[in-house]
Amino acid sequence: MNISNYRSPESIPVKCRQWPDRVITTPPVWVSVDLRDGNQALPIPMSPETKLEYFKMLCDIGFKEIEVGFPSASQDDFDFVRQLIEENHIPADVKISVLTQAREHLIKRTVESLKGVKQAIIHCYVATSDLHGKFVFNSDHDQVMQMAINGTKLVRDYVNAAGMKDIISYEFSPEEFTDSDLDFVIEVCKKVKETWGKSAKRDFILNLPATVERRPPNQYADMIEYFVTHYPYMDESTVSIHAHNDQGCAVAASELALLAGAERAEGTIFGHGERTGNLDILVLALNLYSRGIETGLDFSNLPRIVDTVEHASGIDVHCRHPYAGKLVFTAFSGSHQDAIRKGMDRREEIGKFFGQGWKIPYLHIDPRDVGRDYEQLIRINSQSGKGGVAYVLEKEFGIFAPKAMHPAIGAAVQKVTDKLGGEITAKTVHEIFEDNFVNLGTPYNISEYSRITQNIAEGQVEVQFTLRCGEKEEVISSTGNGILSAVASGLQKSALVPEFKLEDYSEHTMGKDKNATALAFVGIRLLDSKKLVYGAGSHPDIARTAVAALVSALNCAAREM
Repeated sequence: MNISNYRSPESIPVKCRQWPDRVITTPPVWVSVDLRDGNQALPIPMSPETKLEYFKMLCDIGFKEIEVGFPSASQDDFDFVRQLIEENHIPADVKISVLTQAREHLIKRTVESLKGVKQAIIHCYVATSDLHGKFVFNSDHDQVMQMAINGTKLVRDYVNAAGMKDIISYEFSPEEFTDSDLDFVIEVCKKVKETWGKSAKRDFILNLPATVERRPPNQYADMIEYFVTHYPYMDESTVSIHAHNDQGCAVAASELALLAGAERAEGTIFGHGERTGNLDILVLALNLYSRGIETGLDFSNLPRIVDTVEHASGIDVHCRHPYAGKLVFTAFSGSHQDAIRKGMDRREEIGKFFGQGWKIPYLHIDPRDVGRDYEQLIRINSQSGKGGVAYVLEKEFGIFAPKAMHPAIGAAVQKVTDKLGGEITAKTVHEIFEDNFVNLGTPYNISEYSRITQNIAEGQVEVQFTLRCGEKEEVISSTGNGILSAVASGLQKSALVPEFKLEDYSEHTMGKDKNATALAFVGIRLLDSKKLVYGAGSHPDIARTAVAALVSALNCAAREM
């Protein structure tokens, strides 16, 4: 047969679809399958101790339904379920879930694993796709239907025989739902519900998985909407979704499926699972959170969660992973850095304009909401700009350089990053600033400085100092209406110094108490080139700080000549 390897899946016959116009306003029931679906796909499965630590983390996050294993498939899983129950690790408001195939000896073993549990879910699955039915099971639709009915009946009967009818909920998954004949799946689920009998909505779950992602997200939503509008027992059933990520669309598919009528979402933190993994439930939850929806899940200490999951799985979280990656709240681009800095400076004004507390350029949520801080919002490499460098100095070191000085500082940092070809630390940025602008002593240097008199009545100060430039030296006396003015006046009269005008001065305190020092910035305009040049000075004596900044400005000017 001369056929193509691939073709587009057939569309779903939804009439007057409703989901595109809906808005999610409430969260689904969240279900973690980390300890089963995520764990079984790890190169090295978790140890019992690690699984228990992970389970406790899931409870702390706020999951009320947690699938903890496949107790009929391995002794380790059986023992873990028993440990949770016998050692009373399950909070009163949490339901554990256990998976089983629709085979009698496996169902019997599964029910045995739950002895003594206060509430739980038994999750049974049967593949309903023709790909599985015809070519894996060698079964037709009638045989697959009977498999689902028989499995459900066995679960029901063993649960009743164990006296657990009122504490066990039932979940049925038509595996490969998105690759199955939709009307056949609905008929299977209808028969399964009738076999199970009457139930409260929360106690009978139909999980409709995209076991292998072959369809675009909108078609998953169409299938969910078609299902909920044709399945007759919605008042006694909860529709759940379980999306895999083979085409990278699990989060999008799940969001659209929720719009289409799904009420429950299964997934794993960071998407661990077979092949490309499951729905990343953290991303979906924080997406909803970023739109103002209270999700019921707490990711406020995300760095701790990252550490726990990385340790348990042996798989590092990618640095660009949404929300959790180390670089997701970091800007290297100069234009991005500048916009973030300006947005942070005007955050209150922005909030009033848009009517929401957080709306910052390039940052769709506040990093502090997930346990991150602002220190690493902007990091510096050869792509960075003056705004990013200024932000690092401000946020990391409390250095607020005049805006007109930012280009010069940025250029000094750029020179280093171009040479190194990689990222530099905030500490290195600070060192570059110090080396290039603070307390510069060459070629101009002032020594033997003294304040001679101060005429308080006239507000005049007289100073005397020695100016050196290379091998040349000059003793200068001058007056002004302050120390800085007096020194500047003396320098302007010296033949050793190019003509300049004192144009800008600012200062602020660095540190506290006895360790406090002053940091001053002085801007001078060279009269021949009209260029504005800045220098900085630091000294415990604020008067000497201003003088040091002026001399630094002259030395910066000399460097550029």
